[in-house]
Amino acid sequence: MELIEWALDAHHSELMFKVKHLMITTVTGYFKKFTVEAETEGEDFTKFLNIAFEADVNSVSTNNEQRDIHLKSPDFFNVAKYPTIRFTATEFKNNELLGNLTLKATTKSISMHVDFGGIATDAYGQAKAGFSVYGSISRKDFGLTWNHVTETGNVVVSDEVKFQAEIQLLRSVVTNKKSKEELLVTEQSI
Repeated sequence: MELIEWALDAHHSELMFKVKHLMITTVTGYFKKFTVEAETEGEDFTKFLNIAFEADVNSVSTNNEQRDIHLKSPDFFNVAKYPTIRFTATEFKNNELLGNLTLKATTKSISMHVDFGGIATDAYGQAKAGFSVYGSISRKDFGLTWNHVTETGNVVVSDEVKFQAEIQLLRSVVTNKKSKEELLVTEQSI
């Protein structure tokens, strides 16, 4: 069995989120620093052994310094206490990636849609895999409960947070290992 390790090509990847402001417009933010690692059986991502994501919350940017400072405060992400957001995949089938998202002190199972763009070799001979990832979460489910109501009754920040990622992974290591089934057969025949 061929095991392939994949690492993030940060120069060709991005992670953004969108929330409604006053329920009339959408504000977009980015995490400028994040990692993705994967280990697959061959080039089939549905046969993954590991898919893990981690974002540096301190890298959040909404193109507004005052808002970014507020997002890093205890009202929202509380970066001093919870500097990372983590996701670990548990299943990938029918273009849905399931797994556990840890944000602040809360871990919950989430699902996201994944469009696999394919695998291509770049001008340097490096194999790369591309993905578009979409989903949404309730920020309140993860303890991000700050909000205000305006004099006219509008909520300042929506509960739903939509996210989108464009991910390009670089094939970094290929090894030949025996699968768990092959190891079991070998042990039984000894």
